[in-house]
Amino acid sequence: VSQRLMVLQQMENKFIDENKEKASQMQAAETAFRRNLSLLMDIEAAEKSLQTRIHPIPSPEVVSLETLYWASVEEYIPKWEQFLLGRAPYPIGVENENEAENTVQNEAQ
Repeated sequence: VSQRLMVLQQMENKFIDENKEKASQMQAAETAFRRNLSLLMDIEAAEKSLQTRIHPIPSPEVVSLETLYWASVEEYIPKWEQFLLGRAPYPIGVENENEAENTVQNEAQ
């Protein structure tokens, strides 16, 4: 009977020790999770900071020029499309000739 009690006590002690170890591991895992989350947030903040340094927000003048450029591109797409499909002459050459004629006529007047 005394051996049984001794083995039972050893088993209880082992069970308590295992529970303490599991609790310690859970605490370490929670601490590591919080640390990793904090590191991730710091890395994301640093990445965002570097992004703004590498690609700064363009000035209003640049934005305006980009807007005008893309408007011009959209305006010329149909003319180029017809040229590329073989249905119309080279669009820039024709316009340049017309502009040159207009300039000559305006200067003559």
